[in-house]
Amino acid sequence: MSKIRIKHFGPIVEGYTQDDGWIDIRKATVLIGNQGSGKSTVAKLISTFTWIEKALVRGDYPQKWFERKNKLKNQYLPYHRLENYLKSDSSGQTEIDFQGEAYSIKYRNGSLIIEEISHSSYPLPQIMYVPAERNFITYMKTAKELKLSSPSMQEFLTEFDKAKENLKAPEPLPINSTAIEYDKLNDTLNLRGTDYKLRLSEASSGFQSLVPLYLVSSYLANSILINRADDLEGKDGMTAEEMERFKKGVAEIWTNESFTDEQRRLALSVLAEKFNKSAFINIVEEPEQNLFPGSQWEMLQSLLGFNSMAAGNKLILTTHSPYIINFLNIAILGYDLREKIKEANRVNDLLPKLQKIVKENSLISSEDVVVYQLDEKEGVIRKLPAPEGIPTDKNLLNMKIREANQLFDALLEIEEDLAI
Repeated sequence: MSKIRIKHFGPIVEGYTQDDGWIDIRKATVLIGNQGSGKSTVAKLISTFTWIEKALVRGDYPQKWFERKNKLKNQYLPYHRLENYLKSDSSGQTEIDFQGEAYSIKYRNGSLIIEEISHSSYPLPQIMYVPAERNFITYMKTAKELKLSSPSMQEFLTEFDKAKENLKAPEPLPINSTAIEYDKLNDTLNLRGTDYKLRLSEASSGFQSLVPLYLVSSYLANSILINRADDLEGKDGMTAEEMERFKKGVAEIWTNESFTDEQRRLALSVLAEKFNKSAFINIVEEPEQNLFPGSQWEMLQSLLGFNSMAAGNKLILTTHSPYIINFLNIAILGYDLREKIKEANRVNDLLPKLQKIVKENSLISSEDVVVYQLDEKEGVIRKLPAPEGIPTDKNLLNMKIREANQLFDALLEIEEDLAI
């Protein structure tokens, strides 16, 4: 399991306050907190360091290249516009530690310190960061129109275009009995309902947020599944022997002095293609964006379903919605019930009932889930306790609901006083 530790970076001061500061990156990791608390910051750092590890494994550049002074600040943090979050003043020095599957990476005093980890296999991941601004792409035709946006947004649009091209027939969506279809001739996406057809650009904001997230997640998750199916042995990652063979090939490319830089990059690309990606790391900002609570549940089930398609897949969510946490608990409880149903040999009569409530591929073990709450005032991160495996409902999101109820009760008291 990968994990990350962050200190004095952007809004994060002390980082995680337990387990020596380490934040686990599990099968499903959820980050909650107020605006400016650092949810997206943590998610973006996970994305950044996971990609660096992948680039190290593939041999995109020699390790020393990554360890050059200010390489993180100048080369990788700008991808998510985080370069100005680094600190080196009286408030403290930025420290970041990332423990991956294949490499341990530290950031200290402007440089990365990289150490390879002994491991039996490494699931080469497809990493996708799904930004909150995704609903904007409904109106955009090309990445050039996003020149004022971040590179991560441009990459998301690139994958969105691939997902559109991959649509050969209407794709059912998880809400409102609708489907999405791609009109290649006019380069438009259309929503199809039982009795209507509507351009996505003319649809509600909920659909404009949901469709890009759903299409890209579905496309990439299924692409990984196809890659693994192409591997006759069905492996979940590079074996140690394959890793050594891969590294030997990389070394030969880098030491071949007859190669130009462009030829070397092409050779590395060809070599990397021999090792199919076997995991999908889906990092999603605000999956609930513009969605009705019932639609949030359907969307979450879809994301959990995509996440369950390969052992190495991971889902990282940032959210402001209490429904996401509560619905996640339903998926966990459903998993426990499924195991009890199997133990009781009641599969035939009780499993269909369970599947009507929660889709079976959306069930998830409590051991695979962790929820962190970020505090923008203290700049710290805390893990929500999970008695009996279920994340507690005593969290910041539910507290705000309780506060609203208390305000309503206070108003009712004033109204009762008027009647006296």
